[in-house]
Amino acid sequence: MDTFYKSFSKKNFSISSSHSDSGPNVSASAQSGSHITTPVLTNNAITGNVHIIHNAPGFTLYRPPSEKTQTLGTRSVILKYKKLICSEHQCVTEYNSRPGEHVLLSERYTQPLIIQKHRDPKEREEEICSSGESFQRVLSSRSSDDSVHLNSLFDPDSHGISPSAVILQGNSGNGKSFTVQKIMMDWASGDLYKERYDIVFHLKCKEINRIPGKKSLVEILSYSCSLTSDQISQMLQQSSEKVLFIIDGFDELRLTEDIYGMSPNTDPLQKAPPVVILCDLLRGRILPESFLLVTSRSTATDTLSKLLKGPQRFSEIMGFSEKGIEEYFQKFFQNEELFRKAYTLVKTNETLITACSIPVVCWIICTTIKQRFKSGADVTSGLETTTSIYVDFVCTLLEHHCQGLSQSVPTLLRSLGQLAERGMLEQQVLLDEKTVNETVSDPAGNPFLCKFLFKRTIRQETMFSFMHLSFQEFFTALYYVLLGEKESQRKCTQLFSIDRSSDDRFTAVMQFAFGLLNKDVRCTLQRHGLFVHPKTQAHLKELILKELCCEYLSRLFPLQCLYELHEEDFVKEALEAMNTVTVYGPALRRTDCWALMYCAQCCQCIEELALYDCRLTSEKLLMILPVLHKFKNLELGLEGVSSDSDLTELMCALTREQTLSSHCFDVSLPFTNSGTINLSISKELSSIHILLPWWEGASLRTLNLGFPKAGLIDIDWTRLSQTIHSGDTDVIMSVLLSFSNLKKMEMSVRCLSKMWSAWTLQIMQNCFSLTELVVKADFLLEEEIKILQRSRRRPACIVTFQGYMCNKQSQKCTHLNDSWLSCNQEVKIHLNSQGFSMETLRKPLFMS
Repeated sequence: MDTFYKSFSKKNFSISSSHSDSGPNVSASAQSGSHITTPVLTNNAITGNVHIIHNAPGFTLYRPPSEKTQTLGTRSVILKYKKLICSEHQCVTEYNSRPGEHVLLSERYTQPLIIQKHRDPKEREEEICSSGESFQRVLSSRSSDDSVHLNSLFDPDSHGISPSAVILQGNSGNGKSFTVQKIMMDWASGDLYKERYDIVFHLKCKEINRIPGKKSLVEILSYSCSLTSDQISQMLQQSSEKVLFIIDGFDELRLTEDIYGMSPNTDPLQKAPPVVILCDLLRGRILPESFLLVTSRSTATDTLSKLLKGPQRFSEIMGFSEKGIEEYFQKFFQNEELFRKAYTLVKTNETLITACSIPVVCWIICTTIKQRFKSGADVTSGLETTTSIYVDFVCTLLEHHCQGLSQSVPTLLRSLGQLAERGMLEQQVLLDEKTVNETVSDPAGNPFLCKFLFKRTIRQETMFSFMHLSFQEFFTALYYVLLGEKESQRKCTQLFSIDRSSDDRFTAVMQFAFGLLNKDVRCTLQRHGLFVHPKTQAHLKELILKELCCEYLSRLFPLQCLYELHEEDFVKEALEAMNTVTVYGPALRRTDCWALMYCAQCCQCIEELALYDCRLTSEKLLMILPVLHKFKNLELGLEGVSSDSDLTELMCALTREQTLSSHCFDVSLPFTNSGTINLSISKELSSIHILLPWWEGASLRTLNLGFPKAGLIDIDWTRLSQTIHSGDTDVIMSVLLSFSNLKKMEMSVRCLSKMWSAWTLQIMQNCFSLTELVVKADFLLEEEIKILQRSRRRPACIVTFQGYMCNKQSQKCTHLNDSWLSCNQEVKIHLNSQGFSMETLRKPLFMS
């Protein structure tokens, strides 16, 4: 046997070898501080067991990569570990779960939008301030540019560099821990990182804080994964380059100032306080070849970045995209009908669909609606109010994300309210570090704030914000109603004095304030030591009663306040003297529709509804249709009816028996770029006024059809709409003749040609329900008038033609622009049971 030894040491060590019947024995020993390699045995085959024993602090086993292959024993341990992971992570315990209750992870987890990009202040402001459809467009733009999937978090970048450590940042409730659970489950199931990592360990900072005494990394891992220290040590020795550590909740780790000055720990078996060991793992002092994925709220990301080994990569969970929200609802309800009802309900509320990008809010809303489904209650009242959802979210974070706060809940929320109000007054959503530190103690530990680092030329600037502008508005309202009696009344009175038509910054604040007066909401707040003074409640109600006395409403603001208050008795009292709702612009929002519906359901006294210049779309009209029959008089102007199916759906809905019970009804519906249908319903007769789309050479301009009110129900609106679009006069005649209840008809044409004369006479003779027909033309031609004189009349139908006649012998006028010329006179022709007659309405200015 040839044996070659290599060693480097400043201290004594010894190596010896001997022979026995079973083969050679080689031993090496050295004092602490010496460095040796294992002997290299040449010209021999080594058989039997090889044991390498070390007991020196700081010892790190080294083997060439080719020798680091897993033994059967290690593979068996890893397989057992994966089974444990699958068992522990396949289910989710929700915030409201009772003992033994859980749901499958697959029934809840939805991939959030994750991006790997730092946004600039303008982009942050855009995300914070937008809502509804505009917010979804913003998220969609982020998704298309920089979004990543879980399986690509560690992929090489454009320079071919793969990160050793990935920061996964996210706001409270955005699904960081949920995402970690999904990663663990998918790895253990073989669906994620199968070739990349042999072992994935999951460490929760919240649990590490509670581990007493001094522990080694191996012992800390043993606490979290139900394996023995020996098993973990064995796995680390044989797969150290293919180990991923997932460290969840870095922002919850209790770091001390002296953490940076402590001597380094480099051995997985070396013992120290658990927080110290974790920091050495993050720095890459322990197992430097391993990989790290660390989750944190934004308030601790800069601290983490300074501590973490490189190369690093930054990624951020932004929450759910619109597609993600829909997928979450679908998984939650596990029933297509219930899912559709719930999702449609939330999508019609701009504020809530925006807040649903936060996964916890999504869960709160779905849970609330599901409870309504189970109890058989009206689903539309299931959400109750936007305020109630925000209160539930705040309480969830207070109970589950605020452990170890150094101040009471009322103090925390008061300081947040002061900060929110300051931002509202200064029209700022990005708040500078100095302002935040002056108002809020320990902003880094506050779950309701987000922290950003922006580049300012050669330096960095720290800014804070609330999760969204709506949360800033909510905390401002909470601050106002929780103030002392006099101060609260003073601030609320100031807000009501603001001209909302020019400055609507505090509109949502006041709506939230009324929502906080709701009895159930106040009970929820009281459980956290928060009380609204009775005189504050009375004062706000007085203010809204004065607002309702206005001649017309702006944006249905007072009805929104009543909706958020959601106290039926007071709503009835407030609307008692109000028999008309008249709104002049701006665009009607979906939340306005909910407020209008709620108030109409509570109160029977409102007789008239008029919406002018409100950009009322077909979608929003369909929302308020269930209560339209409650109004005696309606005047509505619609926009955005873009297809025949839209028009058909609306007209069928508007002409159903329940809606037709309104005494007077006037709705204008544009159905093309230049065409409209105006539906007018009165006690005696209802009319459909059709302004046809204009095109070059078109001669038929308008049709006005009169029916008995009940006759509208039988109209085939799809056929009528398609006919109007076609412009085919024969088809139009066929449709008109099919109306068995058509009583009156008026039409306007460019010129009463031979074709139109014959067309009109056919309608008169063959539409037996028709009693009156009026034809208005720019010009009546002599030849066509002769046709009318010779025509067969139907005594039950009176026909009138009105227009200009040109007295010139040649080159007669045919255009309306020429009607003022002296050669033209306006005439009216009557066809009735007494025969043909013609009267002159306007004679020529100058006789020829």
